[in-house]
Amino acid sequence: MNGKCKMCGESIEMPDDAIVGELVECGGCGMTYEISAISNGNVSLKSAEHVGEDWGE
Repeated sequence: MNGKCKMCGESIEMPDDAIVGELVECGGCGMTYEISAISNGNVSLKSAEHVGEDWGE
């Protein structure tokens, strides 16, 4: 299974045991994506949300 980076167009290879919600990274530009759906060997990706540290505040 493969996905495509929306930033640089590089192909992103998915692990064989990929699951919805898993994070994957583009090897070309480093962009992080979340797997949003898997259907018939096709993978849909969305940009991963980055949560900053709140240091307990």
